[in-house]
Formats: sequence, structure tokens, C-alpha cells
Amino acid sequence: MDQLPQIDAWREAYRGFGAKPQRTRNSLEALTRRAASGLPRVNALTDIYNAISVVHQIPIGGEDFDLYDGPALLTRASGDEAFDTVAAGEPTIENPDAGEVIWRDGTGVTCRRWNWRQGRRTALSENTTTAFFILDALAPMSDTRLEAAGEALGQAMQSLGAAVQVSQRIAGAQ
Repeated sequence: MDQLPQIDAWREAYRGFGAKPQRTRNSLEALTRRAASGLPRVNALTDIYNAISVVHQIPIGGEDFDLYDGPALLTRASGDEAFDTVAAGEPTIENPDAGEVIWRDGTGVTCRRWNWRQGRRTALSENTTTAFFILDALAPMSDTRLEAAGEALGQAMQSLGAAVQVSQRIAGAQ
């Protein structure tokens, strides 16, 4: 894992906001570690984006658009935001650490530590009919490789059926 440049970049980013990357691995590293023995099965949408994440070496998050409250915001936590998760097998509300990088909407945290753990409230399920995906990229990921990962994700989603419509938008530094 240490020799994979994408994983090393995410470890450095995690250290930058105070997270311990050996204790809270970003989603890419967690999935890459599991890949040899088989990725976890969740549901069709999640299984697809997890596989694309490993193949293209990029963290990907999937959200149920109908359950999202306003725009997706990448920000630092104040520490009092609500994060709906499971701990010890039971639903619970946690709060991120102050300064932690989070994805959030108008209701609360949707993903902690940038791309470490997704919340339950906006998670994709068998009932999801409108989804959006966030592909988090850091150098050395090039725009060309980012676009290829997005294309692969779109093609894989379209394989689910003729009713699937895909659109893409790149946001961020160019």
C-alpha cells in the first residue's frame, strides 16, 4: 500500500487535518486492502462505484439525491454537526472532530474525514432512483485519469438498464 501514489497522497491529506491514516483509512485504501479477498457487497450502485474506485485508484462516494438537503459541501467541521451512523451495530448520531474535513448538506454530515465513512441518511439503497457520485481527486491523479474514472462509472451505471441516464460535471481546481 505504501508504494501506491494515490494512497500515499490521501494519507498525507488526512495527516494535514489531524486524522491518523493508519487508524481511519480513506475509502480508497480500505477498499484496496480488501480487493484481493473480495470487495464487500452492499447493493448494485454501491458495488459498482466501489469496484471503479479500486480499478481507477480514486475515492468515490455515492449519495441518494432524493435524500440530500441542498448542495454537497466540502468543508471543515465545527464539531457540532450531526452524523448519522452505526456504532456497535446500533444506529447513533456522532459529531465530527472540529477541523475535520467533511462532506455535508443542509441537514448534517454525509461523509466523515473527507471520504472515510459515509452516513446512513443519504446512503444509496435498493430504493434509490436518483443518485450522484463524488470522485475525490488529489495529485498525482491527472484530469485525464479522473475523467476516465468518471466515464467508467457512467458506463457501468448504464449497464444497469435502459432507463439509466448519466450526466457528468467536474468541479474544483483546473
